[in-house]
Amino acid sequence: MSSNLSVPDQIRQLDDARKLVLGDVKYYQSVVRGLLPIIGPNASIELRRWGAEFLAEAFSTPALPNGEKETMQLYVLATVESLLNEREDPQVLRSIIQTAASIYPLAMRWIINNGYDTVTWDKMLSIKQTILRLWENAVPSVKISCIKFAQRVVLAQTVSIGSEYRQAGTLDVSLDKVPPNHQSLDPRNLEAEASGLLDRMLGVLQDSTDALLVDATLNCLSILVRTRPATSSRILNALLNFNPLQLANSPLTPRSRVMIKSMEKTARLLLIHLAKRDPHNPIVPRIHQHIERTMRTVMEVLDDSGRKRPLEAQQHDGFDAKRQKVVESYVPRIPPLGPGPHSLADIFTLVGHTGLKSFDLSRVPAAMISKITVTALSRIDAQLLSKAVDGVRERLTAVANAPAPELNPNTAPLGVEDDDDDYEPDFYQAEDAEQLLNKLDGSSPALPELTALDTTLALTSFSLPQPPQLTAEMALTAGNGTVAKVVEMMKSLEEPAAKKNKAGFVRLAASSGSRDAWMTILTRLATRSTIGLGETVVKGEEDEASQQPSLSNNIREVLYNYIMEDFRRHIDVAVSWLCEEWYNDKIQARMGGDYPNNYEKIALRLINGFLPYLHPQDKVLTRFLSEIPELQRGMLSRVKDMCRDPSVTQLALTSLLYLAIMRPPVKEMALDTVQDIWSEFEDARPMASKYLSKYRPGFVEAAEARANGDASSLATSGTAIMT
Repeated sequence: MSSNLSVPDQIRQLDDARKLVLGDVKYYQSVVRGLLPIIGPNASIELRRWGAEFLAEAFSTPALPNGEKETMQLYVLATVESLLNEREDPQVLRSIIQTAASIYPLAMRWIINNGYDTVTWDKMLSIKQTILRLWENAVPSVKISCIKFAQRVVLAQTVSIGSEYRQAGTLDVSLDKVPPNHQSLDPRNLEAEASGLLDRMLGVLQDSTDALLVDATLNCLSILVRTRPATSSRILNALLNFNPLQLANSPLTPRSRVMIKSMEKTARLLLIHLAKRDPHNPIVPRIHQHIERTMRTVMEVLDDSGRKRPLEAQQHDGFDAKRQKVVESYVPRIPPLGPGPHSLADIFTLVGHTGLKSFDLSRVPAAMISKITVTALSRIDAQLLSKAVDGVRERLTAVANAPAPELNPNTAPLGVEDDDDDYEPDFYQAEDAEQLLNKLDGSSPALPELTALDTTLALTSFSLPQPPQLTAEMALTAGNGTVAKVVEMMKSLEEPAAKKNKAGFVRLAASSGSRDAWMTILTRLATRSTIGLGETVVKGEEDEASQQPSLSNNIREVLYNYIMEDFRRHIDVAVSWLCEEWYNDKIQARMGGDYPNNYEKIALRLINGFLPYLHPQDKVLTRFLSEIPELQRGMLSRVKDMCRDPSVTQLALTSLLYLAIMRPPVKEMALDTVQDIWSEFEDARPMASKYLSKYRPGFVEAAEARANGDASSLATSGTAIMT
């Protein structure tokens, strides 16, 4: 970068360099080397601020490996030391102290591994002494950075716990990493200095009333308690003795009220966090008591400060100067009804508020209305209730005695005259027989328009068209769509956290909306929906019947695809399905006739489906073989074929051993499979021999003797042939 450029142009170029390192961290070292000569003490304040902020970002970013940071700190310490000046800009000081806090554990790890480099460690010690001296009289923002630096020093110079999980490699520097006879570091002096710095940090909680410093200190204590057990007792005692109401002794201002609330909340959250991390610690009850007591005290102080001065009783010549308040019961007046007409609701409405009158009470539940009514009637004033009843009674009397309203001749209904007393019926001449026949005939030639109008307005009969006949293909298509929707809905359901005891085959399939309930419905639709509805399958035609499209076969195909999508998570679905198929086969066997053995076919298909994807640590095979209702030799032969792959031989033999131990009915079958594995696969013989020598002693010796005898006889016959 040219020094002839103006400061804004230089900062613009520095921003471009920062974008470069943010895109690729491998440029950090070259950019930092080129930056150091520009941001020295003699540079402009804008360049020093930018450079200090960039250094703090470079040494705190997790994207840059710690090895490169450790190399960079060797030539950065001189610039950091030169920028630490009491008259320096607070913004520069804050960033430089943050840079030193990130460098300190790196410098200590460097001196631990390279004890000869005393020059680097002397620079770090000089920087540490300067920062601790600035801590006394700096502005609050700089003091916060000094507190962070002190926390890093305490972390690096105290003993850590062995089970600490360290991330990014910044917390793996502790006092127990220092060798006992190190040429530059004395563990006792380092521990004593860390103890003093910790006391200085905790002293802020007792002496300072600045919420910024107190909150910064509290935020730095959590990691110390968690990772440095030697400091936990002192920190907890300081937290339990911390009083956020130190500002309450002076007149409370809005600023002091906010500061008190902030300090109390930060301390409370820290104590709750520590209690949750170790809930069985004996000090946890004391922590909860302290939290409740502090919250109650702060609430009382802040609430009392906003109240009025309490009334003091003043007596003048033996008499009270204030007039005593007389409590009278207020009985509202029930307004009479206005001019009509009135509805029944108007008679019983005692309020004058328009919104209450228009409220629809039918929307409120009946149980809530009855509860509110009983409560209101039990607490209502008897005089007020009597007044309301009398008012309603007067309204009913007024409505009953009101004269009938006069009819408006302009709006009166047809056929009603003004004077009912003068009403006389009109007498018309009776129709003769010819007129009646003409009306009944309906063919009067005098009214052609009316006849046409009647025919157009007459309602014709209407009937819905007959639905199309439901064919087997249409029913099958609709059933397949329904099954597909059910499976999609099952995928969105969460699996239960804790599985309850199931009731076996007699459990209710639709007892809940869980995934297990819907899966039970599908498996029973596939196995039991068509029992006794179809024709008996002739023996020898099972394959043709199974290939014919049907709802059961389609559901089985959907279940198979659903299980194989993630067979490790859906292995319980596979076991439930096979249990239903096995139960269905047994029921059909009792009913008589020849039915296809769906259980064996589906079990073999599932085994063939997931066996190629098993890895040596998989437990799905053992679980599957141990939970399905019936094991057959064909299934175990698939397990034997697994031993063609030496990586899963141990898995196959372990599963067979589990069956021999935990399922006695199939013990002999499982051991026979182990014998076959020993005979066919030489790579599996060492492990198979160990199992067979325990459960079938003598087999291995006999097999080896037989093999040796065959070999000797073969050699003898070969010799005879050669002779």
